Amino acid sequence: MFGARSYAPGSFAFSLMLVCHCNVITDREIIGIIRDLLATDPWQIIVPAKVYRELEKRCKCSGCVPNVVDLITQVTADYHREIAEVAGEPVAAPVIAPPRRRFKGAAGHERRSANYRTAQ
Repeated sequence: MFGARSYAPGSFAFSLMLVCHCNVITDREIIGIIRDLLATDPWQIIVPAKVYRELEKRCKCSGCVPNVVDLITQVTADYHREIAEVAGEPVAAPVIAPPRRRFKGAAGHERRSANYRTAQ
């Protein structure tokens, strides 16, 4: 998702990405909140509800939640990698969550054919 981009606080090496359209929240705001939360406790579990609570906003349509989860995963992995580099410990590859499942449309649901009718 981020590739080789640098998204350290104060870095303007990338364009803004609007993550939440309902609340008009950008990725920089979310990344800043995640890094602030990790600075207080690097091993805490961060969930989208905690991010929205820190932003003093509410998740309205939940369309942004998968993107927020991806940001949390990426920023947390990078933060722990930075901590390991500073401490001089060997850096292990972070465990990244598997990609989201794709849902099949209604055509494959319950193995019914397209011309299935309940009443005749």
